[in-house]
Amino acid sequence: MVQGAGAPRRVVEIVQDRHGNPIEIFDPPFYRREFEDAYRFIIDSYPVAPRDIGLFLPCAVRKPYSRSPSHKLFRQVVDGVLAPEDYHIVVFGTCGTVPAELEGMYPYRNYHYMLGRNKDERVRRDFHRIEVYRLKGYLEKTRDTYRHRLAYCIGPFRKAMVEAAEATGIAVDLLPSDPMIERLYDIDCPFPEGSLSMQGYIDEFREGLERLAGMVHAGDTTAPEGCPEGHRSVRA
Repeated sequence: MVQGAGAPRRVVEIVQDRHGNPIEIFDPPFYRREFEDAYRFIIDSYPVAPRDIGLFLPCAVRKPYSRSPSHKLFRQVVDGVLAPEDYHIVVFGTCGTVPAELEGMYPYRNYHYMLGRNKDERVRRDFHRIEVYRLKGYLEKTRDTYRHRLAYCIGPFRKAMVEAAEATGIAVDLLPSDPMIERLYDIDCPFPEGSLSMQGYIDEFREGLERLAGMVHAGDTTAPEGCPEGHRSVRA
C-alpha cells in the first residue's frame, strides 16, 4: 500500500519502462475522490485562456506527462507546426481532463495506471462513464474558449471523446483516421491498435495540425469541413 493525500493506493502490478526502470501500477485513479476534487476545481474555478486550437492528448504512465517519451514526441510534432500562442494542450484519459499546465498539481503527478492492462469489463465500463462525464464538463466549460479542437487518441479514450462531443454538440476533430487505425490494427498484439507514437499515426497527426494551422492563419472561424476520407469530425 502507498500512502497519499487521500486513501491508501494499492500497487497492483510492477512494470518496466523501456530503460528497464520499475514502475508501480496503482488501482484505477478515476474512482478516487482526489481526482474528482481536482476535476471540480478545474471546471468550477480554473480560468482557461482562449486559444485558436485546443489539442486533446491522452495521458501517459510517466509523470509529469510532458516528460514521457510519447508526449515529448507529440510536443515535438506540435511545435514544428504551431506557434505556442495558437494552441492549448489538454491531457485526458484515466486522469480525467487536465489542462497541461496543471500536470504538476496533485494528484496528477502522483499516480501510475494503465487501463489497457485491465481486462475487467466493469472497470472499463466505469472508466467510460466517468470520462464521458468529465469530458462533457470540460467541453462545455470551454465551448467559447477554442475555435478548433483536435483529439489525438485511439481505443477507450477515443470512444469517450466521441460520446462527449456528440452529447455536447461541440465539434472535435479526431486523429488518427479510421482507415489508418484499420491499416495498423494487429489482432495478434496485446494492444491491437498499437501506439500513437507509430509513424503512420504521427504522420497523420502532423498533417492534421498543418490543416488547422492553415485555417487559423487564414482567419477561418468555422469547424473543419471537407476533411479527407476517414478523418472524423465529431458533431451533434
